[in-house]
Amino acid sequence: MSATANERRATPEAPRVLGAARRRRRTRAHDGWWALVFLLPALITILSMRVAPTVSAFWGSLHQGFPGGIREPEFAGLANYSELFHSPAFLHTVVLTLIFNVILNPLQVAIALLIATLMTRRIRLAGIWRTLVFVPATIPIVGSSIVWGIAMRPQGPLNGILEALGLPAQPFFTSPQQALASIMLVATWVGVGYWMIFLISGIENIPAEYYEAARLDRAGPIRTFFSITIPMLKRPLLFVLVADTVANFVLFVPVQMLTNGGPENSTTLQMFNAYRTSYTYGDKTLGAAEVVVLTLIMLLFVALQFWLLRENSGETGARR
Repeated sequence: MSATANERRATPEAPRVLGAARRRRRTRAHDGWWALVFLLPALITILSMRVAPTVSAFWGSLHQGFPGGIREPEFAGLANYSELFHSPAFLHTVVLTLIFNVILNPLQVAIALLIATLMTRRIRLAGIWRTLVFVPATIPIVGSSIVWGIAMRPQGPLNGILEALGLPAQPFFTSPQQALASIMLVATWVGVGYWMIFLISGIENIPAEYYEAARLDRAGPIRTFFSITIPMLKRPLLFVLVADTVANFVLFVPVQMLTNGGPENSTTLQMFNAYRTSYTYGDKTLGAAEVVVLTLIMLLFVALQFWLLRENSGETGARR
């Protein structure tokens, strides 16, 4: 009798529970549709500006011929890739691109981290200094390339300063030994201030209690930096490294404007090489294959960095 009475008392509650569940489902469906409406412009942009060109480039790389020319492109499978990997010039370009990124990416992130650390100290006029470092990131890269091209030309102001100091003038962009390093300088000038902002945000989000504990333990600034700042900043650091890697793999404007891939192909990075193959030599299918190879190499680097990020997250979760 007691169980039956309890069932009777519980029975009127069932419709109310089912009604509340239905309302929650309707609310979630309604919110999901509105989320889709607001995300639709971004999704359309990504599909039209990123996904579609990537698919088109991959499909084009499987053909050989000249669109609108004497011989229309025909399906050729992996013939373009075979041609590329049997070309010493292409392999040289790939190696040069890898060297460029292996040197430049850690260098830019290290400089940005150093400046971000200094900017989060108690220094006078910190806001003004931050703004001055960030200003190059607000200038279009074309403008920065023009300014550096003028400053570093053989009779430019930078060589004038060197000669005033009793040092010999440098060839910079006209030297096969210095041109790539000069491109790195321009890219660093443009990028460091931008990456600094992300790292400053990450440093300012580190709880102050950690630094107070370090001061109580009489830890010096170097030990504090490597024991607290770096471990607590791994996520922003890896994000900056990934984004910086992508930006430098597709670096194009300074190379085109300042060296045009020279002298002696010493600055022919893969992005510029794909452009030159497609639009200077007119072989767009081979250029598409070069873009696909560049994309795969870049994704390999990014996947490695994301793997490091995921590994770090797992270790952090295990420690907690």
